[in-house]
Amino acid sequence: MFQERPSRVPGAVLWQTTHESEAAPQVPEIPQPRRTERLRQAEPSLQAERILLSGQAERTGQAPGAQLRVLPDGCMDLIWVDGQVLVAGPDTRAHLFPARAGASYIGLRFAPGTAPAILGVPAHELRDRRVPLADLWPSASARRLAERAAVADDPGEVLQEAAMRRLRSLDGPAGPDRVTAGVVDGLRSGLPVSGIADAAGVSERQLRRRCLGAFGYGPRTLGRILRMNRAVELARTGTPFAVVAVDAGYADQAHLSREVKALAGVPLGALIR
Repeated sequence: MFQERPSRVPGAVLWQTTHESEAAPQVPEIPQPRRTERLRQAEPSLQAERILLSGQAERTGQAPGAQLRVLPDGCMDLIWVDGQVLVAGPDTRAHLFPARAGASYIGLRFAPGTAPAILGVPAHELRDRRVPLADLWPSASARRLAERAAVADDPGEVLQEAAMRRLRSLDGPAGPDRVTAGVVDGLRSGLPVSGIADAAGVSERQLRRRCLGAFGYGPRTLGRILRMNRAVELARTGTPFAVVAVDAGYADQAHLSREVKALAGVPLGALIR
C-alpha cells in the first residue's frame, strides 16, 4: 500500500509504502572526491528502498526472491526504514531491491536540485548510492533524528521537521541557484542544452558543473531521465509507442526503445504491464 501527501518543504512530498507479502501484486509507482570516499554504502538489506514519484517499482520475479525495479527520476530521498535514516541519491539507471514481506518505508522526496543544500553534500557525491544519514550529518544529529522517528506516531513528520530546520538555518537559498533553476523546465520543454546554457549566460561546461552539484549528473543525463519518465507516463495511458516516441521527443520508436532499455534495464512494454 502506498500513500503520499504534500510536504511543508518546498517542492517535496512525504510518502509511505508497505509491502504486505512476497506474493503481492505490483507495487504502485510513487515516485569522486575525498568526501565521497568516506561515505559508507548502506547495508544490502536497506539499499533502497527508494520510492520515486515519476519512477515505477515493478516486480521482476515471483516469491521467493522477488525484486522491485525503481526507475531514476532526478530526485533524492530521506528515508526511514528498519530503525535507520538513509539518504537515496540520484539514480542514473534502474535500481533493483528485494520485495521484503512486511517491510515499511517512510520517506521525504525532494524535488530535483533541492536536496543538496538541506543534506549538506553535492548531489554527485551520492549518485547511484544509498548511505546512512550519519555519513553526511554529525553522528549525534543523525542519531537524535532516528531516535525521534522511532517513537513518533508519524516518522514522516519528524523527517520533514528536520529538513525544515536545516532550511531555516541556511544563509542562502535552499534550492538550485539561478543558473540551474531553469534547467528542469528547459529540458522538459525540449530546449537543447546549448540553448539552456545561452539563456543562463554560462558555457555548457559551466552549466554541467552546476548541474552535477544540484542534480547529481549533467544536463544531458538529466534530460534523458526526464524524457524517459515522460515516455513511461504516456505509455501507461495507452498511447501507441510510435506516438509516445514523437510526443516525448525521441527521434523515432527505435530511439525510444533503446533509451528506455538503457535506463530502465527492460523494454517499455515490461514497465506498463
